[in-house]
Amino acid sequence: MNFRDIFKSSFLENVTEFSAVDTLIGLAFALVLGLFIFFIYKKTFKGVMYSSGFAMSLIGLSLVTTLVIMAVTSNVVLSLGMVGALSIVRFRAAIKEPMEIVFLFWALAVGIVIGAGMIPLAVIGSVIIGVILIIFSHKKFTKSPYILIVNCSDDKSEEEALKLLSQKAGRYSIKSKTVNSEGIELTAEIKIKDESTTFVNEINKITGVSGATLVSFNGDYLS
Repeated sequence: MNFRDIFKSSFLENVTEFSAVDTLIGLAFALVLGLFIFFIYKKTFKGVMYSSGFAMSLIGLSLVTTLVIMAVTSNVVLSLGMVGALSIVRFRAAIKEPMEIVFLFWALAVGIVIGAGMIPLAVIGSVIIGVILIIFSHKKFTKSPYILIVNCSDDKSEEEALKLLSQKAGRYSIKSKTVNSEGIELTAEIKIKDESTTFVNEINKITGVSGATLVSFNGDYLS
């Protein structure tokens, strides 16, 4: 095979079907929608630690997926080869928050839809999804639970603390009880009726109670 055969090959004939204008338009929309997804993720994030790397990957994922789908839709043979190539890829990134899966699939969906040429669908769908996520991220459907830790010196102070807790808290359940030579330590999950925490001061004033600590709890971490 010489250079003349290379230039006559079907490979270069397929390259002539490539449209630079369509590619630039598709990548431009993918970039804009990727930035939109990035903004929504940052706006609705409620996890423990914000990851700027993950947020930036949403933009890159939209762009890369768009580029891949554009190549796949232009050539059936290439699409079969792409499926085989991607089947050997293994991802090991840890997902820390359930909502991160939503944003990953959102970025992938945007890339697929734009790569397929359905730009209006990608724009309208992304706007609707973004608005819904922002609305529901600011809604509180249940009261936030709290963890109350009370240190008592004897059974009498424990009973008085639990009696006061049943009056002030909407609902509580004992999670742990530790008894040692220094006294009793109670850990209870509670839901406050009116979001007032003054009852903690009243519990601390009970004779025999050496300390009372109240911390917020979301099921994953304490803060």
